[in-house]
Amino acid sequence: MGGGATRLYSALTQTRGSSPLPLPLSQQPDNTNLDPAFCQEQKGSPACPPDPAELLRQCEEALGDRPHRLHRKFTHLNDGDSAPSSPIRVMQWNILAQALGEGLDSFVQCPPEALSWSRRKYLILEEILTYRPHILCLQEVDHYYDTLQPVLAGLGYSSNFCPKPWSPCLDVEGNNGPDGCALFFDQSRYEFLDSVSIRLTAIRIPTNQVAVVTMLRCRSTGRCVCVAVTHLKARSGWEWLRSAQGSDLLRQLQTLVQKHVGAPSSDIPLLICGDFNAIPTEEVYRRFAASPLGLDSAYKKLSQDGLTEPEYTTWKIRPTGECCSTLDYIWYSQHTLRVDAVLDMPTEEQIGPNRLPSFSYPSDHLSLVCDFSFKEEE
Repeated sequence: MGGGATRLYSALTQTRGSSPLPLPLSQQPDNTNLDPAFCQEQKGSPACPPDPAELLRQCEEALGDRPHRLHRKFTHLNDGDSAPSSPIRVMQWNILAQALGEGLDSFVQCPPEALSWSRRKYLILEEILTYRPHILCLQEVDHYYDTLQPVLAGLGYSSNFCPKPWSPCLDVEGNNGPDGCALFFDQSRYEFLDSVSIRLTAIRIPTNQVAVVTMLRCRSTGRCVCVAVTHLKARSGWEWLRSAQGSDLLRQLQTLVQKHVGAPSSDIPLLICGDFNAIPTEEVYRRFAASPLGLDSAYKKLSQDGLTEPEYTTWKIRPTGECCSTLDYIWYSQHTLRVDAVLDMPTEEQIGPNRLPSFSYPSDHLSLVCDFSFKEEE
């Protein structure tokens, strides 16, 4: 690591000023296990949140010995329209659970040093700080309590976390606890209204997959938005289960929205982010596309016809071979939200012959970042 690591440690250990959403006692973290480099407990009054741009600079300095990060650009849409008055930047990202990356996933072309948490935590934070999302949806989070929640709370984010009931991380020696889904939002822009953690079911049978659904109100416009993050069952042969899980999530979203408005669910925009572990031809994808909730996939906007998903959102090499496919999505209510910009995908040349993860990028999944705005109410 570069010389900036010490200063970065110091800055991040002073980021405990913001309070997260209250958690059940069973989910309260053990403060004795906090990552000492990021989250030492502070005595007395908390410091003011640090400047994110300065933290990003220090993070890049701490990673100064690595290859160049993936350079990605936004494709801006609706160029003829005026700039949105209250843009919503959303990031969707499977960050790769640390225990899985080092223990079970077998990325045969990735050097072991590139998978160390001492390096990956800076790369993850760098990605988040580079794009500064207002709403951040993450999967495979197994360093929530000791790293991500305290650091992002200091930057003004509130959050909820739902672990998997039988996380595969727990089978790895030296694990940091179960992985799960986490949803963060910028408290300066959004007011918290409600949140539920969901254990997804299939044929009324509880499964190992979860979702977090949060209802927010935009402070500048007063308009509400319902955000969900999920991670559906992986691997071939489980297409039927993913379809059932997706149907369950859609039902529960409709129920939560109606609880708040007492009216048709289309009145409140939806943002549904996730690693669906499903290519666009799968039934669960078709269920979301045909849902009466009026959903569309934001990343289709990158294609020339506006109808095609990217060629890949994950690209990795395992002992069974190379996998290059589209599994990650940001779904949105097309009648109430407008897509203003989409972060493009890096090229094959940028990713490199050893694919992901790498010294340049901490996960086998690429982040998806979109700018949305509310459509004018009729």
